Amino acid sequence: MSDNKEMLGTAPIGKLLFKLAVPTVVAQLINMLYNIVDRIYIGHMPGDGSLALTGVGVCMPIIMIISAFAALIASGGAPKASIYMGKNDNDSAEKIMGGCFSLQLIISAVLTAVLLIWNKDLLLMFGASENTIGYAVNYMNIYAIGTVFVQLTLGMGAFITAQGYTKISMITVLIGAVSNIILDPIFIFGFNMGVRGAALATILSQAVSCVWVLLFLCGKRTYLKLKKHNLHIDAKLVFPCIALGTATFIMQSSESVISVCFNSSLLKYGGDIAVGAMTILTSVMQFAMLPMQGIAQGAQPILSYNYGAKSTERVKKTFRLLLISCLTYSFVIWGAIMLLPQMFAGIFTPDAALIDFTAKALRIYCGVMCIFGIQIACQMTFVSIGNAPCSIIVAIVRKFVLLLPLIYLMPQLIADKTMGVYTAEPVADLIAVTFTAILFAVQFKKALKSLTIENSKETAQ
Repeated sequence: MSDNKEMLGTAPIGKLLFKLAVPTVVAQLINMLYNIVDRIYIGHMPGDGSLALTGVGVCMPIIMIISAFAALIASGGAPKASIYMGKNDNDSAEKIMGGCFSLQLIISAVLTAVLLIWNKDLLLMFGASENTIGYAVNYMNIYAIGTVFVQLTLGMGAFITAQGYTKISMITVLIGAVSNIILDPIFIFGFNMGVRGAALATILSQAVSCVWVLLFLCGKRTYLKLKKHNLHIDAKLVFPCIALGTATFIMQSSESVISVCFNSSLLKYGGDIAVGAMTILTSVMQFAMLPMQGIAQGAQPILSYNYGAKSTERVKKTFRLLLISCLTYSFVIWGAIMLLPQMFAGIFTPDAALIDFTAKALRIYCGVMCIFGIQIACQMTFVSIGNAPCSIIVAIVRKFVLLLPLIYLMPQLIADKTMGVYTAEPVADLIAVTFTAILFAVQFKKALKSLTIENSKETAQ
């Protein structure tokens, strides 16, 4: 356990990032299957597969909100725990983890109640039509019951990654994904449960992953242990974690607001086929983004630990390598999408008309994905070094200042109004990446300078 901690502060950056990022990337790829396998099976249901796919797609904004609440606690708590590990203050790190666990239980209870009472109203607000609301409600009624498993698996799993145990994190996701892939066809087709079966398979799989995570964090192998006496919520330690996690929460939860705006505009200009295409675009975007996020998550413990240990050079080297890795990946996946959009669309539906429509939209929607590695690397570094204000600013600018208005503006500027809606994404991304890069260049320099000054003062003493 101590060897794992020392590794973060002494191992060569390149080898260390590779060691931590590969399992995390694999976990994200598996997680992608976890998230989209329901949609693949549902899209291939005989008879009404396309409508059912659109109905489940409307549920995605709510599912994103559930994940966002897990990220609100964990994406701030995990880096803070790593920073305290770098300072050799493991007691505070464990108190953060225990407090975050309790807070997630409270949030899970509230979310479950809200979703069971108001899910139909929310789904209609998020773009469900008369043709798709039945499928959406059937899926969400069951999924809501498993909210606590989703919260704890995602939330507490982040504390495993934060300690450098990325292989354990990978196994966590693998257990859930394999369970889901096995259970999906059994419930959907074998028991003829349709979308209800897909939801049931998902929450049972999350429950298995949740048990695995908690057993590990309470066991002997972990460096930071989940202990009963640390389950109280220490405001001085936990509230700063919430502030730091707010950026990730905004990024993820705003996807639901964005989906409402996209779906309502697309329903207006293009009908159900345009909304169905958006479901596929979102799935492809997940496929594209998750591995890049996996690389960034692999870098997080290195950045946070060494920032806490005031190792300026290791922080700089880690960021440079993270940036190069993310940019390389974003160029490769962008090229694949531009060359083979029909292939990506065909994964989710056999409907020829939907494939053709989606392929055209996909090239537009992912138009500037090639430079998005800059956004991911900078945002993760802001979070990893505990810079809550800047991480929140870049999240708000991209989603609320840029993308939301553009969803309504671009159809007025482009002749094909439906494709104009999709164009909002690349325009917003281009401006957001430019803004983030400039802000990061200024703030990162300040952060490193402050570390140098602190080291000088400690040396003088």
